[in-house]
Amino acid sequence: MEIGLIIVAVMLASLIGWLLKQTLNAEPWVAEAVDTIDESRYQAPFSAKPKLVALTLFLAVVTSFFALIFSAYALRMELGDWVPLTEPQLLWTNTVVLILASIAFQWTRNGASTGDIGRLRPGLAVTGLLTAAFLFGQFIAWQQLQSSGHYMTSNPSIAFFFMLTGLHALHILGGMYVWARATLRVFGGDSDVEQSITLCTIYWHFLLLVWLVMFGLMLST
Repeated sequence: MEIGLIIVAVMLASLIGWLLKQTLNAEPWVAEAVDTIDESRYQAPFSAKPKLVALTLFLAVVTSFFALIFSAYALRMELGDWVPLTEPQLLWTNTVVLILASIAFQWTRNGASTGDIGRLRPGLAVTGLLTAAFLFGQFIAWQQLQSSGHYMTSNPSIAFFFMLTGLHALHILGGMYVWARATLRVFGGDSDVEQSITLCTIYWHFLLLVWLVMFGLMLST
């Protein structure tokens, strides 16, 4: 139970810290036009970046969702039928690949924000390849477990492993859809994709954080 509470606290603290940083960087009190009425300044935090607000709410929901699952994991492992699972060594390589994907997206986002459009195509392509490699690596890890006789019905620890990694992979696939749309726009000649790339970068960093917490939890148990 204590492990679950610590995980919840870490994830919520990270999300709150990011929200505070976004709020401070937004500078909603700065008017874009001289003739803008004063009342509009108080509406800016809610109307200036609707997609960012929507992503923030979505990440809050996903954080709560994973936190509950992690707590259930910590509670379930205390029962007598729990047999610790030896995680495939391939997960270490997959972790490095996902970190590199997040770094590549940040590099691309920096280029978009500074007007260096030469970074967009290679950055998005590398990010997509690395993310696809992570998903493929996860699939291979699942195959390795099954080939060694570890199935979902074998033990609760194995069932949780497949559920946790599967849910994480599904969230990455959802992010890949948005990545694909932004990539098609860039390769189609549209360089006005800074917002899409920024939102994708935030999402990739978030999923990296979730994976690191998840991987650490599985290794410690």
